[in-house]
Amino acid sequence: MQLKLYNNLTRQIEVFQPADPGRVTMYVCGPTVYNYVHIGNARPPVVFGVLSRLLRRLFGRVIYARNITDVDDKINAAAIEQGVPIHVITDKFSAAYASDMAALGANPPDLVPHATHHIADIVSMCERLIASGHAYAAEGHVLFAVDSYADYGKLSRRSTDEMIAGARVEVAPYKRQPGDFVLWKPSTPELPGWDSPWGRGRPGWHIECSAMCEAHFGETIDIHAGGVDLQFPHHENEMAQSTCAHGGRIFARFWLHNGMLNMDGRKMSKSLGNVFRVHDLIAEHPPEALRYALLSAHYSQPLDWSDGLIEQSVRTLDRLYGTLRELADVELDASAVVVPEAFEAALCDDLNTPQALAILAQLAADARRAESADERRMRKAELLGAAGLIGLLQLPPEAWFNRAASRCALSSEQIEALVAERQSAKRARAFDRADAIRKELADVGVEIEDTPSGPRWNIRS
Repeated sequence: MQLKLYNNLTRQIEVFQPADPGRVTMYVCGPTVYNYVHIGNARPPVVFGVLSRLLRRLFGRVIYARNITDVDDKINAAAIEQGVPIHVITDKFSAAYASDMAALGANPPDLVPHATHHIADIVSMCERLIASGHAYAAEGHVLFAVDSYADYGKLSRRSTDEMIAGARVEVAPYKRQPGDFVLWKPSTPELPGWDSPWGRGRPGWHIECSAMCEAHFGETIDIHAGGVDLQFPHHENEMAQSTCAHGGRIFARFWLHNGMLNMDGRKMSKSLGNVFRVHDLIAEHPPEALRYALLSAHYSQPLDWSDGLIEQSVRTLDRLYGTLRELADVELDASAVVVPEAFEAALCDDLNTPQALAILAQLAADARRAESADERRMRKAELLGAAGLIGLLQLPPEAWFNRAASRCALSSEQIEALVAERQSAKRARAFDRADAIRKELADVGVEIEDTPSGPRWNIRS
């Protein structure tokens, strides 16, 4: 099956084939680790983690890198405020990030390059850019000369004036042009720094990813992905410096960008006070429901985040897990699990997760209607195969429902007894009593769904 992806470099859907059929390379920009990440930061690891699963299914060997930016002015400020070395800050929040992403079921990358582990690679790239006339040293800084690269602005489709304004460039006397950006900068004694030909200093943000990509993948990678907020200036600058450092050879064949998360139609921002940390959300909600919510919109589009979206995701997963609970008597080993062609086709259509989730719901509906043993076995195999490809339904049904039941005032046995009493009341046409039992259960968070095969109950999370 062909995989088609929207390439932001060409602004069109293209059939993806790796440059090396035996080795797909993908680099996703990771976090700057000075605090817990917010839910918007989780969208790239979740959606592009699904892409890594699909790539492995289609092509076999995939090398997926997700970096850690562990030297940055925000990290420096936090370290100075707390009176500790920067690694105390970065070690803590790198571990927290890995733990939070694992809770969301984000696929672990094959490589986790850290900027501070690649200082020599960064210095080497700076030296090559200077030697080729694409960068220059000035007052302890090394700057990229944007006018030396004719295609600067090609990725973001911005004019020079827009790029200067968008990058909020520092006006400095040592710059030849206002848009020239920093590759290396000097460090004062209280700041972290490394020896270099231009004095003790530290890298600029953009050069870090270019050097890490080169160190692990060589000059050209298949896919570079990240949030759309990184398209300019970060990815634009990455493409410029990498292309120039490699003698004009293409840096990334495909550029993929996920849309931003909004709250009430407004972008998440600390200044607006509408930022929600993953660390807090996974303590309050089922992590798999957060994952479902992140996959509910197409990755390239904005996603409106709300409590309602989380609640809807929980209810949907209740139904899906409820279906598996009804199929508990169907024995199935791992080798029998299959991914339906329509489901895979949806993912191959530019990672269309909303369509894939709609197909998943239909698979569950078909499974609930199945009557013969063979059909029930086939439907369960399809449901598990589809869900597994996008990292859903990863718990035993009893674990999913027990999680909610632990916060319910009634035990499962008590709920079953009340449901049975309600059925008896309905058969006796004692509808007032049946309604009273439904309300009694609803008051403690238990929902009843009447179906042709009998009542189903779920506990609201």
